[in-house]
Amino acid sequence: MVAHVAFLVGIANPDKFYFDEVHYVPAARQMLTADTSTALNPMHPPLAKQLIAISIHVFGDTPLGWRYAGALFGALAIVGVYFCGLALFGMQNAAIGAAMIAFFNQMVFVQSRIAMLDIFALTFGLFATAAFLRGFRERQPQWWFALTGLAGGLAAACKWSGLFVLATCVAIVASVRLLQSWRVRFLDADDDDWYRPDLWPDFKPFHFATCFVLIPATAYFATFVPLHGFSLTDILEAQRRIFNDNTTTAIAGHTYMSSWPSWPLLVRPVWFLFDKIDEDEIAAVVLLGNPLVFWPMLGALAVCVRDFIVARQRDAFLVSAFYLGPYLAWALLPRTLGFLYYYLPAATFGSLALVYLLRRNGLPRWLLWGFVALAGAGFAAMLPISAAFVGTSMETFSRLMIFQNWI
Repeated sequence: MVAHVAFLVGIANPDKFYFDEVHYVPAARQMLTADTSTALNPMHPPLAKQLIAISIHVFGDTPLGWRYAGALFGALAIVGVYFCGLALFGMQNAAIGAAMIAFFNQMVFVQSRIAMLDIFALTFGLFATAAFLRGFRERQPQWWFALTGLAGGLAAACKWSGLFVLATCVAIVASVRLLQSWRVRFLDADDDDWYRPDLWPDFKPFHFATCFVLIPATAYFATFVPLHGFSLTDILEAQRRIFNDNTTTAIAGHTYMSSWPSWPLLVRPVWFLFDKIDEDEIAAVVLLGNPLVFWPMLGALAVCVRDFIVARQRDAFLVSAFYLGPYLAWALLPRTLGFLYYYLPAATFGSLALVYLLRRNGLPRWLLWGFVALAGAGFAAMLPISAAFVGTSMETFSRLMIFQNWI
């Protein structure tokens, strides 16, 4: 509720389309009409646009109507991080710390206040991850993995990059089953090992196919029925169009494009809005990420990878997998056009890496809350360039732009 209220404050400013809202709001509007002659924005699945359309139907064709659904799902994304932390660490204070760091990381805040697709895919992806993390600890994970498949299918129905989380889950299960088929055992086995030969003894191939293929596919394709009915030809044609549009390399350059290796370093942000209000006042929205969270996150991830490899630590393995999976998947795609907001799922889940590091044995417990306070201070300092209703001066803008390539 706190996150939801925070995301709604001043959300109607600006009172015009900005950045990619010019693509998605008209597509959502079209879904509220009977016009099916030429589909707008056919290069993405429909679910996120359907949710925006519901918001417009309820709140009107206004800036609030365009953006309310994003604010709601942004708040649910914070809840998703909390559930991930609870499933991973089994402690409420750690889960709350992870949720607060994710909130203060700036990216969820900015993406929740604009009518784009990424916040919806993120939220469903986080709920899929939370269900998988919960099921990972169980001897009989079937129901949890079924929820993973459902949420993963809905994430893909918002944007195909939502599949990356589901693919990570499949890769983990496949790796465990492969090692079990080889009858791998650790000489000094421990209950905290990420792999055990007795993991999920009753999880059969039928369960795997149901949880990770049938359920997500059903959830995904169901979102196309309101647009195409039960016409298999039309639904398959929609998939072909999405595939062609998302794998083409013939895309013009963009001022704020960036490549995937640069995202964790904050080399190139994305300016969603830069309006000059008067001679020395501007309204600005930049998707940058909080440097006080981003850069320490890299060190925390290095520790997680080290603990996974050296100590076989389960929590470190799962954090590493769900950060690296959705992130490194972009390296495999032929698409040449990339933006920092593609890094949103990995950057959000990275808050759990920071909590893992700050709760390691030997570190004082107040350190986590000290870091949360530091992240909050960085978030507050960035508000003038995170929310258009705040406004800022050119002097403040110049002070916040630490590097020339941030402009």
